[in-house]
Amino acid sequence: MTIAFETTSLPIIGAPMAGGTTTPELTEAVARAGGFPFVAGGYLTAEDLAPLVGRMRETTETFGVNLFAPNPVPIDRAAFDAFVSALEPAAAARGITLNPEPVDDDDLYAEKVDWLVAHPVPLVSTTFNLPTAEVVDRLHAVGTQVVATVTTAEEARTAASCGVDALIVQGPRAGGHSGTADPTREIEDRATLDLLRDILAEVDLPVAAGGGVDSEAMVAELLDAGASAVVVGTLLLRSDEAGTAPTHRTALAADEFSQTQLTRAFTGRPARALVNDFVREFDQIAVDAYPAVHHLTKEFRAAAKKADDPHGLHLWAGTGYRNAREGSAETIIKDLGSRFTRP
Repeated sequence: MTIAFETTSLPIIGAPMAGGTTTPELTEAVARAGGFPFVAGGYLTAEDLAPLVGRMRETTETFGVNLFAPNPVPIDRAAFDAFVSALEPAAAARGITLNPEPVDDDDLYAEKVDWLVAHPVPLVSTTFNLPTAEVVDRLHAVGTQVVATVTTAEEARTAASCGVDALIVQGPRAGGHSGTADPTREIEDRATLDLLRDILAEVDLPVAAGGGVDSEAMVAELLDAGASAVVVGTLLLRSDEAGTAPTHRTALAADEFSQTQLTRAFTGRPARALVNDFVREFDQIAVDAYPAVHHLTKEFRAAAKKADDPHGLHLWAGTGYRNAREGSAETIIKDLGSRFTRP
């Protein structure tokens, strides 16, 4: 079977960056360049998802939809309460009153799966957890390919046993949330290339790979090692079509921000961001409590965005962020992948 992301003219995938960063204009630019575009389904309802998928159908026959698969983690209430107490002074300074009760949700995953079964798309991927065999079977029944995001060889083996068609290997140097199925684990730093090789040695499935991609040279390394395509996200954050907040765009190019770090401080789930004052102050007491911490800090982060305050905002960035540049995403994708055009 040929996987949908193997059929585009360029072996480049535009990462699905939820929360408004992956806009319809960005997916269209990726498609025009010859890359594989993803609709970012995270944080959306099925009703929100429908017009985005409809617009994508008008642009290309080859695209995917990414979903957050639920992965509930028991909350240490004492640790959560301590985090709330620590955050309260900073929130009060911004005129925000925090809700001390943990808020839970499953990102309406089942509703979106039902909608995608009723309105099939070429490919569906999951992150935050692996899809169950039941979900895989339901999507297969309507002709949709299913891809799992994996961050370890063990996750790759488990995903294969669930019947997925392919894998997206996400290295720990990727920006934004880690797709790990075990958000409580300590994620060791390693090159995406090494993780890719480990997984290819364990699982006989097509794979795409990403995480810390900073250049055409790295694209070549991953393709040479056996990846069918390379996923880029951070390199698109400053593109014309991305929905990246102006404060975030500026920070990516500012000398003030000189390193990235995996932190649970913003959402309760490991995510790589530029190190700012929020990370410095709250990372050490952050708790494994997604989406409770996400909901707790949501208004705080929105206020920082409105105030153009980079030190209160989640500045997602992979380790290759210094090579993110302005310009059309179409040009960026072509520059990364044109040397590897498929026959």
